[in-house]
Amino acid sequence: MITVMNRIFVKPEFAEQFEERFRTRAGLVDSMPGFVRNEVLRPTRAGDPFIVLTYWDNMGAFTAWTESDAFKQGHARSGSLPREAFSGPNVLEIHEVIGQGAQ
Repeated sequence: MITVMNRIFVKPEFAEQFEERFRTRAGLVDSMPGFVRNEVLRPTRAGDPFIVLTYWDNMGAFTAWTESDAFKQGHARSGSLPREAFSGPNVLEIHEVIGQGAQ
C-alpha cells in the first residue's frame, strides 16, 4: 500500500472555502480501482499546510488515477480558489506503508 500526501498551504482567510471544496468534492476517485480512502487534515498551527491524504493499493493504481479522465474532471475545480488563497506551492509526497497499528 502507498499513501499520497499533498501538503497545501492555504491562507487563513481562505480556509473555510478550501474546506468546503472538499466537502462538496466530485468523488470520482472513490470508484477508481486500487483506491482505498481519502482524508483531508486541517492544520492545528498557523502557517502549517492542509494535508490531502489518499491511500492506494499500489503505485500503479495511483498512476492510473492521475492519467484518467476522471482525474482531469475532478481536478478541473482546483482553480475554484484564487491564486492568492495559497501562501506557497503544494508539496506532493508519496510513501510506502511498511506497518500499520490497530484500527
